[in-house]
Amino acid sequence: MTFKPNFISFDCYGTLINFEMGPTAKVLFQDRVPADRMTAFLDSFRAYRLDEVLGEWKPFFNVVENSIQRACKAHSVDYRPSDAVGLYDAIPAWQPHPNVVEVLEAIAPHFPLVILSNSMVDLIPHSVAHLKAPFHAVYTAEEARSYKPRMQTFEYMFDQLGCGPDRIMHCSSSFRYDLMTASDLGFMARAFIDRGHEPSFDGYGVDRLTDVRQLPGLLGL
Repeated sequence: MTFKPNFISFDCYGTLINFEMGPTAKVLFQDRVPADRMTAFLDSFRAYRLDEVLGEWKPFFNVVENSIQRACKAHSVDYRPSDAVGLYDAIPAWQPHPNVVEVLEAIAPHFPLVILSNSMVDLIPHSVAHLKAPFHAVYTAEEARSYKPRMQTFEYMFDQLGCGPDRIMHCSSSFRYDLMTASDLGFMARAFIDRGHEPSFDGYGVDRLTDVRQLPGLLGL
């Protein structure tokens, strides 16, 4: 099946930009976390980040700071204030996944592209610049005053676009942050770009793509 949406919305970090929070933390903590405990430590850091975004909105720096502090506490690791700063300050340098720029440039002449990101107004432009494609709009959790997977974040995008989910395709590499909520909200199409950092699930009406270069074909291009 091919889709003809009014807009195509994308998650940014992890889906388009290589989300290197884990690898960055691994380098920062290699002097404090033994190699045989590093995977468990990074898994906790990741889980706490999700937990931190489920409540009331807070700046993304605080999401990172709180979750790394909680991971350190859970694993009896010394925390340094410079840890959160180092993790957050690394984000603007992260680069797109392979083939993302070319795919976006191929799609952009045919469909308006939108980013909906758990980011900040002063942070997201760095990543958008790396992506190079002409985006119709870029929306952040800061503007929505909530983070994905909360519905409020998506509803902010609907209001800004003047378009309901029944005319939007949403693309993400995450079920937990994006695609479960997109299914509940009734997006006309959901594309799971499988990057291997989350398992795939049946029952959410997604098209699973093992390569982002499959996306134009899903759109009949």
